[in-house]
Amino acid sequence: MNSPPDMIRRYFALAGQPDQEAYFALFADDAVVEDEGKSYRGIRAIREWRRETPLVSYEITDVEDGPAGTVVTATISGDFPGSPVAGLRFRFEDYDDAEIRKLRIAP
Repeated sequence: MNSPPDMIRRYFALAGQPDQEAYFALFADDAVVEDEGKSYRGIRAIREWRRETPLVSYEITDVEDGPAGTVVTATISGDFPGSPVAGLRFRFEDYDDAEIRKLRIAP
């Protein structure tokens, strides 16, 4: 398995933490997150999305780099129905060392 880039490692390290400010700082002001068929545009919408999302832990099982970005496959566990969920794919389609601009989350 490839090692994920630093920005993506930071994403997964911060995503499961209760203090979300460092997590939100990873995103561009006009970032787009797609999750469960819905799009969240801008940091305000991303904050609202996260408020509705339970804290989970992540186990990265695969990392693939390609022309459309970096795809990380992970198993998530937490206090939600059906936990744990294996094979969830996080598609970091537009990002650099400073910020994430587009992330798609799908099975």
